[in-house]
Amino acid sequence: MKSKQLVVLFLLSCFCLVAQQKLSVEEIYSGAFRSETMEELIAMKNTNQYTVLNFDRSTRSMQIDLYDFATLKKINTIIDTKNFPLLVNGIDSFVFSKDEKQLLLANTTNQIYRHSFTANYFLYDIQIKKLTKILEQVQEPTFSPDGLKIGFVKENNLFIYDIASQKTTQVTTDGNKNSIINGITDWVYEEEFAYVRAFDWSADSKRLAYIRFDESQVPEFSMSIFQKELYPKIETFKYPKAGEKNSEVALFIYDVAAGSSKTVNLGNYKDFYIARMKWTKDANVLCAQILNRHQDTLDLLFIDGTTAASKVVLNEKDTAYVDVTDNLTFLNDNSFIWTSEKDGFNHIYLYDKTGKLKNQITKGNWEVTAYYGLDEKTKTVFYQSVENGSTVRDVYKIGLDGKNKVKLSEKEGTNAATFSPNFQFFINTFSNVNTPTLYTLNSASNGKVIQPILNNNALAEKLKKYNLPTKEFFELTTEKGNKLNAWMIKPKDFDATKKYPVFMNQYSGPGSQQVANDGLDINDYWFMLLSQQGYIIVCVDGRGTGFKGAAFKKVTQKQLGKLEVEDQIDAAKDIGKYSYVDKSRIGIFGWSYGGFMSSNCIMKGADIFKMAIAVAPVTNWRFYDTIYTERYLQTPQENASGYDDNSPINFVSKLKGNFLLIHGSADDNVHLQNSMQMIEALVQANKQFDWAIYPDKNHGIYGGKTRIQLFNKMTNFIKEKL
Repeated sequence: MKSKQLVVLFLLSCFCLVAQQKLSVEEIYSGAFRSETMEELIAMKNTNQYTVLNFDRSTRSMQIDLYDFATLKKINTIIDTKNFPLLVNGIDSFVFSKDEKQLLLANTTNQIYRHSFTANYFLYDIQIKKLTKILEQVQEPTFSPDGLKIGFVKENNLFIYDIASQKTTQVTTDGNKNSIINGITDWVYEEEFAYVRAFDWSADSKRLAYIRFDESQVPEFSMSIFQKELYPKIETFKYPKAGEKNSEVALFIYDVAAGSSKTVNLGNYKDFYIARMKWTKDANVLCAQILNRHQDTLDLLFIDGTTAASKVVLNEKDTAYVDVTDNLTFLNDNSFIWTSEKDGFNHIYLYDKTGKLKNQITKGNWEVTAYYGLDEKTKTVFYQSVENGSTVRDVYKIGLDGKNKVKLSEKEGTNAATFSPNFQFFINTFSNVNTPTLYTLNSASNGKVIQPILNNNALAEKLKKYNLPTKEFFELTTEKGNKLNAWMIKPKDFDATKKYPVFMNQYSGPGSQQVANDGLDINDYWFMLLSQQGYIIVCVDGRGTGFKGAAFKKVTQKQLGKLEVEDQIDAAKDIGKYSYVDKSRIGIFGWSYGGFMSSNCIMKGADIFKMAIAVAPVTNWRFYDTIYTERYLQTPQENASGYDDNSPINFVSKLKGNFLLIHGSADDNVHLQNSMQMIEALVQANKQFDWAIYPDKNHGIYGGKTRIQLFNKMTNFIKEKL
């Protein structure tokens, strides 16, 4: 009997060891928990099909495979790199011509900034299976709608490649680094308006509209690139900091046959941005979104392609700022879909081709979070929203008249959709905190699942042996009465009679969201690792974050960092009252805007936070760029106190706790200058702190073993100091 008990105890102890397998930083940041995805999932425009970029491990080759939406069966492989020696470097990205008979394939990509890159491009004729290398290290090649030409940018000039003759025509000649850019956005547009290609073809392929950036008067920023050379290289680029000069922008229409350009007269605007530009369905009508420097007034212009004369068809005004999106969609009669926050929440509107409002399609105290498209045959709009709570996403359809709304997603969490060209089906991408990403084929009429496509069951099974805790969602009410979304991760062996240290994670930037019921990202596994080591992890979305309406999001206007910091401090105070929390051991962490916040919290909340980690933080808003900073603070000349009263560099004397400051030396976004001046301020205040600089690393601080070393450093700091 005794021997049987020993066997049972032995088996139980073995089970516990398996069930409590510990996570490691090495596993997490080596990709051990990466989910499977449908890479480069693209719905075709002309047939009821979609493509996926697949990788064959046995042959080390890549395939663009074509599938049928209705059956999910593979119809054929459009191209396989193993059959083309020219594609020995694989496929980084691809784009179809309008008729979907030709492909542009990119490889040998060289990243420039966050979105921009140069690459080698290959033209593939799908019907005759002919591959030709046509362009070397260019930017943004784009087919003309008739499929006969390709516009592209090389070394700041715009060109047109004629496919039949293989001849190239140079559209502009004045492009020059750090001076003139044609057809590509400058650094600040790319980063803050999130677009790179600043040229577009008219529907009849006869004209090419483009933006010219004159950045000659924009101040320059330089940073050292160390590598392993004897002497560092100096990288210099134009970067307009808050209150400084922006690029002067001009809009042109190039006539392909005549080989000449007309200038669009924008003389009524001073110190403005061209936030978006594209041709409408009418081949003679170009549209442009003109935003004033304060970004509180936006004009949608319609521009005559022949005369270049313009008129305002829609004007948006906001007491804070107008958000720029890619949701502008033209219907066949040139009426258009537009999204706006003008009723206090982001909703979908329909305007006729003159800019007259026909209908507000969606309404309610909730936000539309994605516009998917319009089925013009059935006059049905498809979209994603937070109608069922700001932390979840659901897919809906609704009539163009705002009636007959149908919820198309079933599971609670984050649902996103890719619709078939005829809007008969959609591929639903679903995840939540307990479920890795699932792909299913669904009916667009009622949302019912037709069949599964891809799951991450292998990952789910793998995670079981770690016996991970889960995120618990709740609403936290601060002592000031602010209701804030939050989640908490408790140790799996949580004991309510014990006192636990708390590690707070946040980002807190305007319109952002960290508290969302979606699949775990890579940093979530790090938080789980910390929970395995006895920490409670908490995340709180304070005022200024998104998806709860414009008033909640824009309350921080002109005082960025004031209310957000108050909310993190108040949240920490509230959490400190929980019976199982050791209020003397609360820490906070953040990256970028989150690093700005964690720095502020350890200074202004010196009696609340025992430690903080700030990665790549803005430490003084005067150091950051015009478009982002002035959107929320206006210029330093207009609102000096809004900058200085909330920048952590001005409050270093308040530091009491343990502070770790981390930055990449080649950060083109939040410059190392932020941390260097913060370090000097801390030194002169005679404050002890820890810091680490990662040579030649950008804002993401990655590459090789970098993330593993970085997260081990932060883990050790937390264990030592919290």
